[in-house]
Amino acid sequence: MIITARTARRVAAAAAAVAAATLTLIVPATMPAATAATSTPKCAAADLGVWVAYDQSQGAAGTLYYPLEFTNLSHHACTLYGFPGVSALGSNGKQLGSPAAWDHAVKARTVRLTPGATAHAMLAYGNAVTGNCPSASKHTAFLLRVYPPDRRTADRAFWGLAACSAKGSSLFMHVRVIAPGIGVRGDSD
Repeated sequence: MIITARTARRVAAAAAAVAAATLTLIVPATMPAATAATSTPKCAAADLGVWVAYDQSQGAAGTLYYPLEFTNLSHHACTLYGFPGVSALGSNGKQLGSPAAWDHAVKARTVRLTPGATAHAMLAYGNAVTGNCPSASKHTAFLLRVYPPDRRTADRAFWGLAACSAKGSSLFMHVRVIAPGIGVRGDSD
């Protein structure tokens, strides 16, 4: 077999391409895990579908607990960490009462959502508070305004329960940090 200069250049180019591909595959595998985690963006409201799992509620001592679900509707992975911002809205879009207070019973952790995956935060609703609300300050909420952690743009979730806007009685919701998976009855996180 006669090797021409042209064949030698082709062999050298192919060898260089194989070497470059090998290095490309090796370098990311040796990168620290922290770099991979930080490269996943935080979930924005536009990435998520937010909804309340009414059928998974449970109650105790004047409080009902509802999983507030966050489903990744985007085509890329994203992360959630910490507390969502939650407030009740009337049919006119105005906030009713105080925003949900943060319940620190569970430690925050980063939750990575692949496309189609769901995470949740437990939402405590004080039906004893709203039940004792003066009638002039008692309203039916229409929606929840939900801010993903560390975001300034909100999503909406249907919420057809009473809300209280009376001074001193307007704190009727508490929310825990985002946790992985779909929230189901009996979850404590």
